[in-house]
Amino acid sequence: MASKKKTNPNPTLKIIAGIGSALIIASLIFLGFFVGYKEGVRENKVFTIENVKNLGDKEKEADFAIFWEAWTTLKGVHIDGPEIVSQDLVYGAIKGLAGAFNDPYTVYFPPAEARKFEEDVSGRFYGIGAEIDLNESGNVIVITPLKDSPAEKSGLRAADLILEIDGISTKGMTTDEAVTLIRGELGDPVILTVARENELLEIVITREEIQVPTLSYELVGDREQFAHIYLSSFNENAASAFAKALRDAESDNAKGIIVDLRFNPGGFLEVANNLAGWFIDRGEVVVTERFRVGNDHEFRSRGTGEFKDFPVVILVNEGSASASEIFAGALRDHNDVPLIGKTTFGKGTVQELVRLSDNSSLKITIAEWEMPAGQILTRDGLTPDFEVDLDIDRLEAEGIDSQLEEAIDILGQLSNGLSLAEIK
Repeated sequence: MASKKKTNPNPTLKIIAGIGSALIIASLIFLGFFVGYKEGVRENKVFTIENVKNLGDKEKEADFAIFWEAWTTLKGVHIDGPEIVSQDLVYGAIKGLAGAFNDPYTVYFPPAEARKFEEDVSGRFYGIGAEIDLNESGNVIVITPLKDSPAEKSGLRAADLILEIDGISTKGMTTDEAVTLIRGELGDPVILTVARENELLEIVITREEIQVPTLSYELVGDREQFAHIYLSSFNENAASAFAKALRDAESDNAKGIIVDLRFNPGGFLEVANNLAGWFIDRGEVVVTERFRVGNDHEFRSRGTGEFKDFPVVILVNEGSASASEIFAGALRDHNDVPLIGKTTFGKGTVQELVRLSDNSSLKITIAEWEMPAGQILTRDGLTPDFEVDLDIDRLEAEGIDSQLEEAIDILGQLSNGLSLAEIK
């Protein structure tokens, strides 16, 4: 099948696909992917608790004496005890408190990490505009510079190894530690020492406000008759970008739409609900938020359902999570929209972001999601109607996306009047 790129097609799918599901899933677990993200500011309180026990009832019994005993022992015995900042011990204790729930999505962010998380949520930050990670040897590597970013303009390339950031060795660094060093104040330069094949280069990049690309649009198929909309995140920019893509599909007289949610980790519930409204009648349930103590809440479509009768298929994979699963599941439950690709990640819980008095924050799991047909989104994820592996060798050698080709084929049958049952 032939395909023609119309505007800014997704440049990273080939690279990301080659990394593998383990890295994608690890990133998903670390970030928590904030569908259902709710921001609360609590009354600020500063207090000291020492040797507290028997707080009032059986569930609240706690012996804080052991906490202070451990504190004193660590400060007195550890080799770095005299240098450790007491506030960092507090942050570490709160991280352990959140970790006691054995829930990868309930986490504590100290102030600097909280700021970075909120920057990621907003889809914009001051930096260089490059996706980085660790390679198999644990070295910081450039996955890809974003199109038209400061990184790209300064000559940074995919597969460059970042050895130093402003003279600080990256050996033993985590990805997030490297990102923290690379980001900074608007207009300030950062110096990256990189290894490229047999060269050692020093690249100076001036930090700018980075807006993460949200969507790409292209026409695909033998006669370029289908709109391929790749959505990378349900961030605050997605609603307007998606609306424009749908209008482009109309003006191009597209015969069907492929919504590509592969490697889309989710985002804002409100955005997923907004986008689903293009395909679901107003007032229909998109997803239900189920809490521990009742007070369940139904999120209903506020859209027009303008494209509900339009032939649509959705591409998903193990990197599709959270809001991606809600959107895909709602369209399948209401309109029999087929899912194509691999089983999704399985992010079925709701988190609330609570800001604390020192600008740190707690992200807490407070509810789970139920799809319109009754399925609880669990770690099992959504099983596609048509399971298709991505042939990475073919993608790298020929530029052929096997999952996209299958989506084009199935969409062609739907646009010719066949039902999903007939295609299966």
